[in-house]
Amino acid sequence: MKKSLIALSFGTLGLGIAEFVMMAILPYIATDLHISIPTAGHLISAYALGVCAGAPLLTLARRRPLKNILLGLATLMMAGNLFASVAPNYWTMLIARFISGLPHGAYFGVSSIVAEKLADKGKGSEAVSIMIAGMTIANLFGVPLGTSLSTLLSWRLTFLLVGVWSLIVLYFIWKWVPQVEGLPDTGFKGQFRFLKTKAPWLILGATLLGNGGVFCWYSYINPLLTQVSGFSAESITLLMVLAGFGMVVGNLLGGRLSDLYTPGRVAACTQFILFVALLAIFFAAPTGWLTVLLMCLCTTGLFAVSSPQQISIIHFAKGGELLGAACVQVAFNLGNAIGAFLGGLPIEAGLGYQYPALIGAPLALVGSVLLMLFYKKYEPQRA
Repeated sequence: MKKSLIALSFGTLGLGIAEFVMMAILPYIATDLHISIPTAGHLISAYALGVCAGAPLLTLARRRPLKNILLGLATLMMAGNLFASVAPNYWTMLIARFISGLPHGAYFGVSSIVAEKLADKGKGSEAVSIMIAGMTIANLFGVPLGTSLSTLLSWRLTFLLVGVWSLIVLYFIWKWVPQVEGLPDTGFKGQFRFLKTKAPWLILGATLLGNGGVFCWYSYINPLLTQVSGFSAESITLLMVLAGFGMVVGNLLGGRLSDLYTPGRVAACTQFILFVALLAIFFAAPTGWLTVLLMCLCTTGLFAVSSPQQISIIHFAKGGELLGAACVQVAFNLGNAIGAFLGGLPIEAGLGYQYPALIGAPLALVGSVLLMLFYKKYEPQRA
């Protein structure tokens, strides 16, 4: 494995912890800042808004060398998380979370392009999946570590950890990532020209709806496992590690299969499997072992579509590759937010915690249809 790809994955590891640990440590932050848990939930939204705002800003840096952009984004990640670690009140924490989110989509976008350029011939998707692997490892090890630090000591140490890790990311990008050929400057308007074609919209729509469908269910996984499937609260940490392991396997599997077949085909088939799995979770929720098996299948599928979608948008965003690759992460985060909202509706209506999966299933189905249309109509067929 090339050291340059490992350096890129170090960055996604830090971003993954910063994004996902908030769900686990929300009560500690709410108590310390003297706010309610629903108000603390706005800190999750602030990060997502930062992701959405940061992606278009890439158009302003389009003339800079790609390595220099990565170094700037790593610096921004460090600043945002160090700021969060010392935020004295809710409003400063809100600003810190927004700053922390700014480099997220942009980093994934630039790293995807750099990873593909550094990859051996025919291994582009696998190289992107290695870059994304840091995000899955964050869910497997980083988030449980951050949760333990928050429980035993202070939630501030979690963000301090990410800030210090960002400094390590800076060093290894500087040391291990070579200067690669930049992208042609198509001008400011040229960065957006790819959005006039249908193929990128199919990819972005599928990313938003597919992830939205999964996060309808995954946002409420804890009460589903404890209140419907019958697991104890003490077993949740281990079950989340299993879910994280599924993400790691799915990410590497998605990259490998995309190089063997085509990214669109792999993503479409995987998204359909997610639709079936979400339906099955609704019916199988009272059966503990089967729910866990389906949970691992869903988390595997969630990241098995990630690198195929990332590589596909690069190929169909000519002239605006930086913006296109970052927009996938914007769609991913918007899908998370929409999914969590829609999944909460049946719960607020008094229905059981298995119903979010039923809400998410049709979203995943529409996502698979969009990917199938992309695969059939736009993606070059491979023998």
